[in-house]
Amino acid sequence: MGNVALVTGGSRGIGAATSRLLAAQGYAVAINFRAGAEGAEALSTELRAGGARCVAVQADVADESQVLEMFESVEAQLGAVSHLVNNAGILEQQMTLAEMTPERLQRVFATNVTGTFLCCREAVRRMVAGNAIVNLSSVAAKLGSPGEYVDYAASKAAVDTLTIGLAKEVAAQGIRVNAVRPGVIRTTMHADGGEPDRVARVAKAVPMQRGGEPGEVAEAVAWLLSDGASYITGTLVDVSGGR
Repeated sequence: MGNVALVTGGSRGIGAATSRLLAAQGYAVAINFRAGAEGAEALSTELRAGGARCVAVQADVADESQVLEMFESVEAQLGAVSHLVNNAGILEQQMTLAEMTPERLQRVFATNVTGTFLCCREAVRRMVAGNAIVNLSSVAAKLGSPGEYVDYAASKAAVDTLTIGLAKEVAAQGIRVNAVRPGVIRTTMHADGGEPDRVARVAKAVPMQRGGEPGEVAEAVAWLLSDGASYITGTLVDVSGGR
């Protein structure tokens, strides 16, 4: 059946760029989405038109029952997931920690942490030697995002720890687990935080003096999934322009 990649949050931004690149490399691609079915279906149609085997699968990764159904649906339509990209993530309006509510924290951690754990769990239950997982973290995990998204940064630090621990658990099975930590990337996610033009402002603090593109992150993800990275596991790769 060939390689089957599941990309969570795969219909926009880094997820869409990754879905396109993996399809071009010959993977069958399952594009997960929570909302925005029209965009996910449009991307799936685009990739199928280019010759790829591709499906769009709706699921909220924070919900265990929906995660189980997602993996079963992908397996029924494309085959067992051999490569997982945990890209689904959320952030909320910029504010200080002193302003954050428990409800906000629960929402952010449910998707960014619990969702990643659940998808990793279901993946490793099915994977065999030669399969791989890439988790999308963020350089915010080491920078902290003060005054903006301390909760988001903390959730991504949890993803880093998950990546290292799980990589060691499954290494002897021949399953690799790595993470990519993007810096400030030109995606619509910044609008979710209330500052659509955040890249232009933050780029001044990037050594390379520019924001990154989703495709630049996708290249790192695809390489870590590939046999070219066969001796790399438990590694966090920064794609951040030196930040």
